[in-house]
Amino acid sequence: MAAIPPLCDFGWKAPNFTLPATDGKMWTYADVAGRNGTLIMFICNHCPYVLAILDRMKRDAADLQKLGIGVAAICSNDATAYPADSLENMAALARRESFPFPYLHDADQSVARAYDAVCTPDFFGFDAGGGLQYRGRLDASGKKPADENTRRDLYEAMKQVAETGTGPQEQVPSMGCSIKWKAA
Repeated sequence: MAAIPPLCDFGWKAPNFTLPATDGKMWTYADVAGRNGTLIMFICNHCPYVLAILDRMKRDAADLQKLGIGVAAICSNDATAYPADSLENMAALARRESFPFPYLHDADQSVARAYDAVCTPDFFGFDAGGGLQYRGRLDASGKKPADENTRRDLYEAMKQVAETGTGPQEQVPSMGCSIKWKAA
């Protein structure tokens, strides 16, 4: 089911985390943070919205890293109910797609809850001090292919954050599959 996250709460501070990654390491927010900002992306392995943007997401992440933006992706889906989102399958996807960022596993879903993540993909762009400056979409294409004229909303917003410390006032929320929460 499609879900849409709330608009950006400018200045909201990034919660810290310590999570295992597909590379076998443990990562914290500080490990991921870049000198000019940080992008945390909630994604998963099976969501058609994520699969449709993987190439553009990897491109934008690599381009943002060149601007001093740290980047990480987190999968918080219930891997018992959705085995495609297990750490083993996450590692296979990260290898196959050559992710240019760490792919972290939030097995107990505490990080997704701390961030109030809603869907996959859900993008959180922070300034150098860890204040939220962007909570929007990758681009306008959604699940459709993007042409070369499609504005790179996420990239442009985070480039602005890297250069000025502030995100754009006008932001269009991301849309994707709802996070697959564990039963209470």
